[in-house]
Amino acid sequence: MTRLGYIGLGIMGRGMASNLVQAGHDLTVWNRTATKAEGLDVSVVTSPRDVGPASDIVFVCVSDTPDVEEVVFGDFGVIHGMTEGDLLVDHSTISPHATRDFATRAGQLGIDWIDAPVSGGSEGAVNGTLAVMAGGSAESLERCRPYMESYSKSIVHVGDEPGAGQMVKAVNQILVVLNQLAASEALMLAEGAGLDLSRTLEAVEGGAAGSWMLSNRGPQMIERDWRPGFTIDLQQKDLRLVLEAADEIGVPLPGVALVYQLYRSLQNQGLGAEGNHALVKALENLAGFELSE
Repeated sequence: MTRLGYIGLGIMGRGMASNLVQAGHDLTVWNRTATKAEGLDVSVVTSPRDVGPASDIVFVCVSDTPDVEEVVFGDFGVIHGMTEGDLLVDHSTISPHATRDFATRAGQLGIDWIDAPVSGGSEGAVNGTLAVMAGGSAESLERCRPYMESYSKSIVHVGDEPGAGQMVKAVNQILVVLNQLAASEALMLAEGAGLDLSRTLEAVEGGAAGSWMLSNRGPQMIERDWRPGFTIDLQQKDLRLVLEAADEIGVPLPGVALVYQLYRSLQNQGLGAEGNHALVKALENLAGFELSE
């Protein structure tokens, strides 16, 4: 039986790890806060390095590029416990440029790297319905696909080179935030016009205006439920990566830049831990009124 390791039990990682366990896989895990593993039938170790000897495939899902570098290549990084022929699957959303460097460094040790960022929010992680966009060797992807299927409904190989997955995730995040901006502006107009927001949402979501963000985050916005499927702080990290990649390529992204500044205004109010659908609060601040149930 292939031995699996998992590093990072945050807003996405815990749900993904839980689905691996429910699918019958033995799992060795490490998380900075060990209590996040409570309630999971897993083996918990005291450092990322200790995950390596217990695993043939290691999955990583942490917050940002420096975090991946630390848990993989740091003094107590998992790479020091892995052996030639092992596979590392990075589900984090990080820099495409750094991903290519990380994959090269791992490859020098005989360890293949799949960059496989995910989309679908914490609900998708828990329900096993995430979308995975994977870059790297097709052969290595097929090796880990059966395990990914325990928490994903879509796994697409987007390129043979590591970093391709991260670039597709950047595309994904552009669509996410601009759909969220559209949903926010639309509901603000409905509120200003005195419309019933729930009925308005029901009327438009089944047509050409429909989107995942509108159907899943629209009701939360109306109910003023700001629990995160994905936090503003994490969304901002992703948008920074998007804007950095666009700057390297020379592609203008004025819509993304606008959303980035709106989220920054909310961070300055101490709202970074709220769900990314709280973007509507920035528009409420401009309009001088709030959405109401």
